[in-house]
Amino acid sequence: MTWLTWRQFRTQAWLVLTALAALAVALTVTGPNLARLSRSTGLAACQANCEAAADNFVNQAMTVVNSRVYVVALVFMFVLPGIIGVFWGAPLIARELETGTHRLIWNQSVTRTRWLAVKLVGVGLVSMVTAGVFSLAVTWWAAPIDKANLDRMLPMVFPGRGIVPIGYAAFAFVVGVTAGMLVRRTIPAMAVTLVVVVAALVATPLYLRPHLVTPVSFTAPLDTSAMQSVRITETDMTVTGQVNQPGAWVVSNKTVTPSGQPFTGPADLQTCGRANFSKEGCTAWLASLDLRQQASYQPASRFWALQWYETAVFLALSALLSAFCFWWVRRRLA
Repeated sequence: MTWLTWRQFRTQAWLVLTALAALAVALTVTGPNLARLSRSTGLAACQANCEAAADNFVNQAMTVVNSRVYVVALVFMFVLPGIIGVFWGAPLIARELETGTHRLIWNQSVTRTRWLAVKLVGVGLVSMVTAGVFSLAVTWWAAPIDKANLDRMLPMVFPGRGIVPIGYAAFAFVVGVTAGMLVRRTIPAMAVTLVVVVAALVATPLYLRPHLVTPVSFTAPLDTSAMQSVRITETDMTVTGQVNQPGAWVVSNKTVTPSGQPFTGPADLQTCGRANFSKEGCTAWLASLDLRQQASYQPASRFWALQWYETAVFLALSALLSAFCFWWVRRRLA
């Protein structure tokens, strides 16, 4: 049974392993130079007030080659769960149900439970190991860049670092298997898998990750001397203060009036209008309004806590879907 599963799975496996090898070569060639620059610029040893060292490192390290490798690695880590779910998970069961070969296997003393267990455990573990190896390589390579940019908590970077890709891979694979079992057609199952996986990964930073650990919240007078953004139109005005927390992920950041209502203007056109705009005058007018900043954020120190919690959530979802698959194959699948 294990040999048969490998025979059915080997083409997709070799394609992804080839991509892994290509990425490994690119990271191996460019990674040591990034590590050397991190040490020579003082960034590696820096613990506080590292802005100068970070700028020096970025100016030297982010060449055209390194920039392209960074972007390719970032994009690949985003699409890897979808690849695993669509090309590894969905066809695994759907193809056999579509062609009817599952009946031949069941009639050769192979139980339904064993048939499904070999496929889920065998290919599922390969999926998780593959994602883990990719993530380990990318996390190692990008560590100096992440330290310089202080951005690994951001939604665009967080999913491609640490251990969460393992949870994503497990979830995407089991979603594919479940879709194949329910739909029983390979191409439709692949389409369903892609939609579900993309929806889950998009929803995670919006609705799940901010609440895995209660964000740090604060309300303070708006510092008009250090604004993040100011938007002025003829009918309204929005201002956003800075959250001075290096490396943090800002979950929410809004400006409110003394009564607690969101500040939407209108602007004082005598000082903030396009015709008579004065930075000093507009800033003084904003300061006179006694506006307040309400913000919440996840500090950089919670990176690994969020990694573990999010991975646990996706592994739990994978376990629930796997249990459903075993129930379905015993009770409903003919």
